[in-house]
Amino acid sequence: MIMVREEPKTRVSVPEHKELDRGTLRAIIRQIDLSVDEFLELL
Repeated sequence: MIMVREEPKTRVSVPEHKELDRGTLRAIIRQIDLSVDEFLELL
């Protein structure tokens, strides 16, 4: 899955697996400077 955030533009690839380790997903979210709630709204 590739997500693009509008302001500022950020592109991130999230591995498409049935399950991701909680730490892996949180690290990806933190890397793009989003809160968990903001990330969920983009899905």
